Amino acid sequence: MHIETFLKHWNIQENPFQAEEARDDPVFQRLIDHHVSHPDFEKIYGNPEQPGAAVVFGEKGSGKTALRLLIHKKLKEHNELNPKKSVWAVHYDDLNPVLDRFTHNTCREKKEKNSLEGFRLEDHMDAILSIATTRLIDMLQEPRTHDAKTKKIRSLIRKMPRQKRFDLAVLAILYDQPVAGNPQERWAKLGNLLRCGKGPGLSLRLHAGLLTLVLNALFAIGIWGLSIFNWPVIMGFGVSAFLAIVLFASWSWRHMKLRKLVRQIRKEIFVIDRDPHQILNKFGQLPIHALESQPIPVPGGQDSRYQLTVRLLHILKELGYIGMTIMVDRIDEPTLVKGDPSKMKTIVWPLLDNKFLQQEFIGVKLLLPIELRHLLRREDAWFFQKARLDKQHLIDPLTWSGSTLYDLCNHRLAICKTDGAPAVALVDLFEDDVSQQDIIEALDQMNQPRDAFKLIYQVLQEHGLHSSEQNPCWQIPKLTLEHVRRQQRQRVEELHRGLGPA
Repeated sequence: MHIETFLKHWNIQENPFQAEEARDDPVFQRLIDHHVSHPDFEKIYGNPEQPGAAVVFGEKGSGKTALRLLIHKKLKEHNELNPKKSVWAVHYDDLNPVLDRFTHNTCREKKEKNSLEGFRLEDHMDAILSIATTRLIDMLQEPRTHDAKTKKIRSLIRKMPRQKRFDLAVLAILYDQPVAGNPQERWAKLGNLLRCGKGPGLSLRLHAGLLTLVLNALFAIGIWGLSIFNWPVIMGFGVSAFLAIVLFASWSWRHMKLRKLVRQIRKEIFVIDRDPHQILNKFGQLPIHALESQPIPVPGGQDSRYQLTVRLLHILKELGYIGMTIMVDRIDEPTLVKGDPSKMKTIVWPLLDNKFLQQEFIGVKLLLPIELRHLLRREDAWFFQKARLDKQHLIDPLTWSGSTLYDLCNHRLAICKTDGAPAVALVDLFEDDVSQQDIIEALDQMNQPRDAFKLIYQVLQEHGLHSSEQNPCWQIPKLTLEHVRRQQRQRVEELHRGLGPA
């Protein structure tokens, strides 16, 4: 008998237990609307109007990604209900491009290719600023006929104080990383909106060419003046030529300073791909005074990212966002990591900094693999003093009881039942000699949602193999539950010992 046949008998229109990843689980996408989650979710989520840090260690399949998706869902609902107290969400969960750029830009200085050694907190902050800034500018690039929210944001951007408009322009030059489109057109649209970035730029060939034309014209006028002995014309030629040379020398000095600044930026920012000529040209389009007050990231400038983050928060505040929530997830998945605990440690340890985690108006949610928990316990007192995990809403580890998993399974059954059909509990699918406590004890040995769903799925599969379509059995015997429970318990134990696949 097919599983679908068994479930349809119980008025369940799809299998609630076949998906293994929250991102690709249609049942979870519907269940998320009911805010069904771990009992510690509220501690992790916190108060969106006063964002705070949370550090969670969890096994694979314990629901870390589901927590991130639910946090995003609740933030979206909060923003809809409180448009003037919204929270800017940053998903820092795809580290592949970040790590690829880092290794590409630093491999020349390292003996080992693709080495992650030396990955800093500053690199994380650059990546986070890039994600937040790019998302904001993506919104500003939408057509003017887009939704009312986009129109309102564009209007608020135009009305921002001049300094904040320049701050956004600098953030865009440093951190905007569009996935597609023409970067020059994108910058031109942003410059028009901000009413800046319309200067002549710093094209050496353009300025040298203009100077040549001006001096040739002045030289021709001077020759003409000498031919007719018109001393006012000759004096005018001399003064004009002198001013042209002074202006070109002044521009050349500024050009050299900005070229030096661009070189320093390239030496300091490793996780952003940037054309140095484009950076130079864009900086050249901004007034000198606008750049002098900017905390540009250069070697030795450790606090520049914090200052840039504060400026981004001030810009977002103008748009109705009172804070920012940063969700860090899937640390073990990048190609360069491949689940290696030592590489995960290299990436994550810089984030465990109390100054970073306790930034005002920023809530950092670190959803970390359990392997890092074991490495964390080996650190010394100085590390814990720097991290101050006692202040970070630590969940160590993210665990599920059998009763909680039983309730979660019942929620999934309810979301998948046919409209108007009577409610079905998980215990109803089993014969009378199987009690609710028997199922709870079996689920308790699975420890986490993914393994609990695998257990129930395998029970349904095993029951279908021993029940024919012509003579179906609509309740699962206790023997089937016990047989599958032993198999799944052994699988989980082997997984925890590193002897078997997930």
